[in-house]
Amino acid sequence: MALRACGLIIFRRCLIPKVDNNTIEFLLLQASDGIHHWTPPKGHVEPGEDDLETALRETREEAGIEAGQLTIIEGFKRELNYVARNKPKTVIYWLAEVKDYDVEIRLSHEHQAYRWLGLEEACQLAQFKEMKAALQEGHQFLCSTEA
Repeated sequence: MALRACGLIIFRRCLIPKVDNNTIEFLLLQASDGIHHWTPPKGHVEPGEDDLETALRETREEAGIEAGQLTIIEGFKRELNYVARNKPKTVIYWLAEVKDYDVEIRLSHEHQAYRWLGLEEACQLAQFKEMKAALQEGHQFLCSTEA
């Protein structure tokens, strides 16, 4: 049976477009162990939790962002399936926007750094093709639904 984890692809909108005309930045956290990979906050589902509860809890634990500081974006949910440490793993991600551009990030011991990145930079740091695809799909979804 595959390990199951859930997380949030957290983003913020820049008031002034960047050089590449991008106004969306994604939050990636760098793991403290292993290959120090970069991902959005995520973690394993605990007994009695539903998937979204897990994603919100892990975001609070790993990045210090509370549920009330986020807006979950309706209509976007992605399931990533891959092998981690020789075991199948499934990760469910939702898109979530921080309500405050300058939200304070408080990392847990599981992570050693964080960065807010435009799509291209985020995809360069995200080493796994499934994560890159989820970031690209999230960005495309946001750009297609902006009013």
